[in-house]
Amino acid sequence: MRALCWEGADSLAVRQVPDPELRNAHDMIVRVRRSATCGGDLPLLAGRSPFLAAGDVLGHEFLGEVAEVGPQVRRHRVGDRVVVCATVACGSCWYCRRGQHACCDNGDPAPAAAEAAWGQPTGGCYGHPRGTGGFAGSHAEYVRVPYADVGAFTVPETVSDDRAVFASEAAPAGWMGAELGEVGPGDVVAIWGAGAVGQLTAQAATLLGADRVIVIDRHPERLRMAERHTGAETLHYEQTDVTAELRERSGGRGPDVCVEAVGAADGGGRPASLAERFAGRRAGRAEDSLAVREAVHACRKGGTVFVTGTFTGFVDAFPLGAVMNKGLTLRSGRQHGQRWIPMLLERMARDELRTEHLATHRLPLDQGPAGYALFRDRADGCVRVVFTPEG
Repeated sequence: MRALCWEGADSLAVRQVPDPELRNAHDMIVRVRRSATCGGDLPLLAGRSPFLAAGDVLGHEFLGEVAEVGPQVRRHRVGDRVVVCATVACGSCWYCRRGQHACCDNGDPAPAAAEAAWGQPTGGCYGHPRGTGGFAGSHAEYVRVPYADVGAFTVPETVSDDRAVFASEAAPAGWMGAELGEVGPGDVVAIWGAGAVGQLTAQAATLLGADRVIVIDRHPERLRMAERHTGAETLHYEQTDVTAELRERSGGRGPDVCVEAVGAADGGGRPASLAERFAGRRAGRAEDSLAVREAVHACRKGGTVFVTGTFTGFVDAFPLGAVMNKGLTLRSGRQHGQRWIPMLLERMARDELRTEHLATHRLPLDQGPAGYALFRDRADGCVRVVFTPEG
């Protein structure tokens, strides 16, 4: 089959790779109909993972049709249209039973790398190397889905592919930031980053009753998109004193909830995040994020800061003193999609949650390298590229 493979730092190619096969009774094979780019792919593209190897297939957000099922799969049949959570989790360990699927004990079949990096293993992720599972990615014609009854969800007939594909990763990540950030009625919520996750966090915050939602970015087209599709207020951080303006818009206190949706992803030396722009960071150095620091300083005393952006290692100059002295709650995590995807699909079916506008570019899989160049460089107003394997 054809798949989009990492060849080296900033180098991708569409190659012929072996078709996936069932490996245990709970697996199924999905024929991909849509797969989307994600900011979490950019550190991999830049070659920042020591475990990535030439030929590895990238991608973790996808939707498709069930092509084959293992004998123990109960919830799915051949021909079903499903969206697959980017997080691979067993559904039965201590963490999964508590809805913390990204912390799964069994989602990574080779946990040594994660234990060395983070102290404990975590759930797996498609299109990532050892440390988060080593599962082949979704930018391909077919994908093996382990724990199929846990991680795949039937898409309602009324929900389009272009809408449902974002239930794989971006929508649950945004919902997690708002819900675990404890957004409630009357809150003022500030979100750093107007990409897909930032915009979906804004939608989630509004649905959870926030009084004001403010999205911060420097790309005018993204800010306009956030205003148009989420109803959020926006701030251009190159033209505004962000902390002062947020205090002005929150009764002098600061936002109740601050969500960082930027991360430390970079494009192999090209500016690709708020953090890199201010800190001058490049691939291979310690990760840094002004967005996290700014969120901590802007948040009201006793408020909550939630980090949804992708970080993989150490972060410089973290303002722990501000967290402690202001009595902040700091939370973070990879998305526990299995916990929210059914609800998100229902909201999509009721037209309460709209995501298709995030697919600013639609390309055949054969143009995968060009699509990632657009996405990495934020070129042509690109927010997300959605690939279709059939062309």
